[in-house]
Formats: sequence, C-alpha cells, structure tokens
Amino acid sequence: MKRLVALLLVLALVLGAVLTGLVVFLSAGEDDTGSAPPPQRAVRTDGGEAPESATTPPDPALADLYGQELSWESCEGGLQCSRLTVPVDYAEPTGDTVEIALLKVPAARPEQRVGSLVVNPGGPGAPGTSYAAAADRVFRQRITDHFDVVGFDPRGTGQSAPVDCLTDEELDAYLATDPVPDDPAEEREVVGWVERFGAGCAQRSGRLVAHVTTVEAARDMDVLRSALGEEQLDYFGASYGTKLGATYAELFPDRVGHLVLDGAVDVSLGSRRLSLDQAAGFERALRAYVENCIDSTDSCFLGDDVEQGLATITELVESIDARPLPTGSDRELTVGKAFYGIVTPLYNRDYWFLLSAALRSAQDGDGAALMELSDLYASRGPEGYTDNSAEAIYAINCLDDPFAIEPSEVPDEYAAFEEASPTFGRIFAWGLIGCGGLEVERSEPAPDIAAEGAAPIVVVGTTRDPATPYEWAEALAGQLESGVLVSRDGDGHTGYNAGNACVDEAVEGYLVDDVVPDDGLSC
Repeated sequence: MKRLVALLLVLALVLGAVLTGLVVFLSAGEDDTGSAPPPQRAVRTDGGEAPESATTPPDPALADLYGQELSWESCEGGLQCSRLTVPVDYAEPTGDTVEIALLKVPAARPEQRVGSLVVNPGGPGAPGTSYAAAADRVFRQRITDHFDVVGFDPRGTGQSAPVDCLTDEELDAYLATDPVPDDPAEEREVVGWVERFGAGCAQRSGRLVAHVTTVEAARDMDVLRSALGEEQLDYFGASYGTKLGATYAELFPDRVGHLVLDGAVDVSLGSRRLSLDQAAGFERALRAYVENCIDSTDSCFLGDDVEQGLATITELVESIDARPLPTGSDRELTVGKAFYGIVTPLYNRDYWFLLSAALRSAQDGDGAALMELSDLYASRGPEGYTDNSAEAIYAINCLDDPFAIEPSEVPDEYAAFEEASPTFGRIFAWGLIGCGGLEVERSEPAPDIAAEGAAPIVVVGTTRDPATPYEWAEALAGQLESGVLVSRDGDGHTGYNAGNACVDEAVEGYLVDDVVPDDGLSC
C-alpha cells in the first residue's frame, strides 16, 4: 500500500510500496545475465523530435501540455530525472498546474532500444521514481537491455506535490492505535483519528487533495507518453498499478501499446468487497506460511499443525494488545504496529524467514524486529517517514471510492469478515469506517472499464497472492475486451520476476518481441 483503520480497507493495494522497499532491501528474484537475443519489435534509437501523432492532444485545449519537451538531468548515481507539467484540474487545462517527478533508467543496449516502458509499483502512493531506480532488481535483463525504464511519482505522492495529512508524530500515533477497539474509549480514539486524518488532508494539502484520483493520474500518464515521444504507451503496473493501467486503457484505448498488469485489482468491486477478499487473501497467505513452517522443520516453533500455529500467532497478538513490547527505543510495539509487522513479509515467500525471526523475538519479549517490518511497510526511517505513501493511499482511495460505514455498523460485519479470515477479519471490518473522515468531493467519477478497441493487454495473477487475490486477475482479464490472462501457481504478491520462468518469458516475449501469450496460460 500501511495504515491503521482508514487505510485497512485497501491494505494490500499499498503493497507496491512494500514490494519496492523489500526489493531494494533484499532482492527480487534471479536476473537473466545471459546474452539476450535482439528484439523482434521495431528498434527506436533515442533522440530526435517526437512523431507529430505522438503529441496530438485528445483535447485542443491541452495542446501546450502535449507539446512539452522533457529536460533530463543527471541524478541519483547517473540516472536521469526530469519534471512533467500537468493541470491540477483537467476541466481547467489552462489553470493551475502541478509538476510530476520523473526518473529514467536508459536502456542498457541503446542500439537495440525498443522504446520507453513506463512503470508503477502500486500503493496507491508508492513513488514510481524509486521503483524505476531499482529497475535492475525489479526487472530482468531482457527488459532493461531494450527499454528506457521510466518511473513517475503520481500526483500527490513522492516528489509530485505530495499530499500531507498529519505530522510525523501524529502519524506514529495513528498507526500505533488498536485496529480493533476493545472498549468505548478505544473506539472513540479510533473514530477520532479517522476524523482527524481526513480533516488534516483537506487542511494541509489545499486544493490538490481533491484532484489525486486514479482517473487524473491516468490522464497524466498520457501527457507523459506524449512527452516521451511514444505514439502508444508501453506500461508495467503492479498491484494498484494495474488499476491505474486499466483506467488508462479505458480512457485512451487507441494509445495502448503493450500493457502488463501484474497482481491485478478487480476494478468492478466496491470497497467492502475488496476488503473482504483481501482479508481472505491474507488468511490464505498466513496459513501457507504456517504450513510451510510445519512441513520444513522437525519442530515448528508455532505448533504441530496449522490451526495450532494460527492460534499461537493470535495469542501473541492478543498479548501485545494487552501489553506492548519494548523495542530498544522510545517507541513501543503496539498491536497496530504488530499487525503491519506480521503482514509485510507475507507479500513474498522469500521473506517468510523474516517473519519467523520477528515472531520468535516477540515471543521472547522483544518487539524490535516486528517494529522494523512495520516501519518498512509505513516507509518510516530512523529519522521519520521517507515518503508520504501512508497519507497518499488514504486520499487517493477515498476519492476513488468514498464508501464508509458508521462505527455502530461494524459489529454487523464481523460474521462475514471472520468467515473470510478468522485471524484478520475484525481488523478488516473496522477498516470499513476509514473514508468517513475525508469530506472532499472528487473531480470526476471512476469510469466503468472495458477498454474497447485496445490492443491485447496481459493480466498476471498468482494463485496465493495475499494482497490482490487470484480471482481479481481472472475478473480483470475478463472485464478488459482484449485481456489475456497469465496465471502463476505460487505464493506472494505479483508474478513477474518471482522465480517462474514461464511467466517471465511470457511477459518479456510480449513486451520485447510483440508475442501475445495464449489467453489462460498457466505457469
């Protein structure tokens, strides 16, 4: 995504941020270091003026924006950075503007360059510039050889006029709150934070906070496509980035080149159903983690069977709720922080060992390891928050879908959510109140998405993805008129560069060679 109550309804969509952080922190699968064959698509060398058709605006009033040229400057260890100008409100194209931060990793083999690949890691709220900067770990060599990888911080995030809702101290307190209030006093505290968070966004961010919808970010992507000199958009979006890509395809179907939507979101669902499905997804991932512990060791520290292992984790969380753990600093591990610390490593099977180490330490009374994982999820460093993703996810998702229920209605949701997730159900149920605090009207509603007339779009789903359940990928591929489903049988969030050669070759063959995978390919 990283939040307490308000953001729990979209908990997993922030995973692009987690994925990016963990990719940089550890690694992101095996790279193909062999010599890649030349691409079969038409090769474009960098330089020269953009084709006139690439800069043709969808509205004559946007002509100046579509005609802009990017000025790339060296930054971040030899990479290239620039800024893109877009209108705050597309209904007022000559009014106030905002600058979008860009970062480009040039193709490693410029003589075999295919074009620009615009990328987004998800969230919403994760900085796309950081994602692109880690291109050699996020993508395999076949991609980085033949594409300029271009990341952007969507409006309201990262370095693109970031929205602000709380001070760092307030955000610490917010994330530490009990996600399932146990008494009237805790309930008042949770409700108070929801109201304070929403009011803070409006007070601290000004006019922009009403213009950070996914639709507007998709419009920005088309301005970026034009500025890059590309007649059609080649794009790789993970997690929430799939919603952004699908929205782009609906708005600009004739500009779709090659879109890969990995870890797909079912864009037809409302917030309640999304939250219910995610609760089930995290439960499935936690069960897989516990089962792996039992199957791979002679004596799993969690217990002798899956149910006992889940009970051990639940009892630990309840004990932390009653008595927060020390962390070796002035910050205690509260139950809210413990929750984020537990779910973060579930995004990638390779990081399950981190969860085991953190749970063992917590059992011994030390909360430092779980706190570190929670901080990673919230983009919090030793000196404070390193980006605004914890605030941006709230603003973007609540503008896209301002659904919320009253606190008094939450207990009525317990049965459905506990059936989906005995471990996490009530946490996700309380997340349904989250958008009740933001009293800002969006500039335009989200469209129904089918992308009629678009070129083939590849949708990737992983069978035991905790954050974006596999069923969502099936649904999105079916909703898109030209959707092509590629399935990965495995654990963790997203499917590309996760150790599955079948998925990797399908994605790279599509992007580099223009070979569309068979719909329904199972890997």
